Amino acid sequence: MKKRAGILTRVAVCASVAIAAGCASVDYVADAKVHVSAADWSKMKTVDVVLKEYSFIPEVLKFDAGTPYKLKIINTGTGKHYFTATGFFKAIATRKVQSNTDGEIKAPYFLALEVFPGRSLDLYFVPVRRGTYGLRCTIPGHEAQGMHGTIVIQ
Repeated sequence: MKKRAGILTRVAVCASVAIAAGCASVDYVADAKVHVSAADWSKMKTVDVVLKEYSFIPEVLKFDAGTPYKLKIINTGTGKHYFTATGFFKAIATRKVQSNTDGEIKAPYFLALEVFPGRSLDLYFVPVRRGTYGLRCTIPGHEAQGMHGTIVIQ
């Protein structure tokens, strides 16, 4: 039970740290609620990304601005991994992060998502700002071993 609570607790801590730092006032999509409310979630697209030692599959994720998405982040590796994409998180309107076994967290933005082995998290969002953003696992040594990628909002 502690492991299940850990996923959502760590996501909540990441969101809380960002809120406490005042990040939303400058960098993040200020009108995120407007984008999330206006989206037609019945037309949501689902994209899977697999985390394992030491890669993101696919290495390049592409999203269309204004389209609602569910990004399913699946850890098939033997250890925990982080989905860290600071610029991307600042460029999207977040609806929620959901663990299909533990519950969900509704927060305006995140710094990183930690996914335990054999588990997954779903990020519901609307891309707002076009651009190319870096993706990496911030666990020491993982990025250097190849665990990095690119996210494009077109």
